[in-house]
Amino acid sequence: MDNIGYTTLTRQSGLMREMQVVANNIANAATTGFRQEGLVFGEHIKRLDDAPSVSMATANIRNTSMMQGGLTQTGGTFDFAIEGDGFFLIETPQGERLSRAGSFSLSAEGDLVTNDGYRVLDAGGAPVFVPPDASDLSVAADGTMSSNGRPLSQIGLFQPSDPNAMIREDGVMFRSEGGVEPHEGSAILQGFLEGSNVDPISQIARMIEVQRSYELGQKFLEADDERIRNSLKTFVK
Repeated sequence: MDNIGYTTLTRQSGLMREMQVVANNIANAATTGFRQEGLVFGEHIKRLDDAPSVSMATANIRNTSMMQGGLTQTGGTFDFAIEGDGFFLIETPQGERLSRAGSFSLSAEGDLVTNDGYRVLDAGGAPVFVPPDASDLSVAADGTMSSNGRPLSQIGLFQPSDPNAMIREDGVMFRSEGGVEPHEGSAILQGFLEGSNVDPISQIARMIEVQRSYELGQKFLEADDERIRNSLKTFVK
């Protein structure tokens, strides 16, 4: 295969990865706390001796949208939404993870946990605990949880120390390779949930664009393959 074929294949591979990302966004358009993801294309150019330079396209960098998702009022005591930047800090078996999904509940031990049973951490990095005799629970905008006016804990808000080192591990959780730090300036709303920030219309439009670009590249590969076949037939004759 010549340089043109390799260049086209790298482009096709990148478009296929972007199609998977776009499809995942559309599938999670209704997932609480989901962050839309995009793919960044780059170009690598190598100079060759006594030949034109070769350009290879890569699409290995994923970009996560931090745009605010829509807020829906649920009235749930342990439903929380973040208005502004920041993440909840979740304790998992693999380590601490960041998430915007605030649909929580109480475990049998009284810990505030996610739907998967992972504990939510407070501003100091300790699990948020609710005593069994606590009643009339309320949460202030700064995350302070109170029972009948008596402070119990403060739900922590954090942000990655390096936003570019944040890696998605599943639909709504992220690992911060550069560590996390406390975040201030955002509000926690009790009785609300933040929806996905995916724009379905733009994602469907992008899916069509990617599909057409992929089909165009495929036609080019087929035409180049036919050119090579005809050349070989000519040389054989």
